[in-house]
Amino acid sequence: MLPSLFISHGSPMLALEPGASGPALKKLADSLPRPRAILVVSAHWESDRLLLSGAAQPTTWHDFHGFPQALYAVQYPAPGAPGLAKTVAVQLNQAGLPASIDPERPFDHGTWVPLSLMYPDADIPVVQLSLPSRLGPAFLTRVGRALATLREQGILLIGSGSITHNLGELDWRAGPDVISPWAREFRDWMVAHLKTDDEGALHDYRKLAPHAVRNHPSDEHLLPLYFARGAGSCFEVVHSGFTLGALGMDIYRFD
Repeated sequence: MLPSLFISHGSPMLALEPGASGPALKKLADSLPRPRAILVVSAHWESDRLLLSGAAQPTTWHDFHGFPQALYAVQYPAPGAPGLAKTVAVQLNQAGLPASIDPERPFDHGTWVPLSLMYPDADIPVVQLSLPSRLGPAFLTRVGRALATLREQGILLIGSGSITHNLGELDWRAGPDVISPWAREFRDWMVAHLKTDDEGALHDYRKLAPHAVRNHPSDEHLLPLYFARGAGSCFEVVHSGFTLGALGMDIYRFD
């Protein structure tokens, strides 16, 4: 059975400059059974309600500005899976989590950047599930639990975000060994509570975790972690690290 994953996708430049994360993602993908399809909750598709991408051939959306032209030339032409999207919508609705289909949603970079490093042939169907960010951690945990059975059907579930995400406090000159203490302390608190499966503390992280609001001025990049955790158990750190002083690049799996 496939695990569920949480991937810190970092800057869009990860697609061209994969650093330590690229080999870690490829090694992880190579260690897993080949998925029949992939379902991704990305921090970059915020919504008021649950939506699923229903396009048969989603386009690659370069949903960012100010990066080198080479990045805008990157394409990830994986097929969509309209049938799977409809099936997942039904499963969510049956769980009391109303969901519908967006027939035109493209792949945002929270999806195509990590997948381009894991499955560069872009030959596995991909569906995106939106992030109702205003509904918070407990809701995303419910969504993950409602879809956990998809793992038994050969579908890889991924939450794509970032374990820390305060772009205003990044050090663009910092090397990989430079880590801001406030970012490390938050990441370590999250890992400790994931290891003990302390759901109450994890759901209330903004009050309990050190430097929580400094690490996540808004929490859309952390919420995909709760989806991944809800869909699995047996927490494991696959990769750990920081870039730019405070941008966490951790990868977690839940078996």
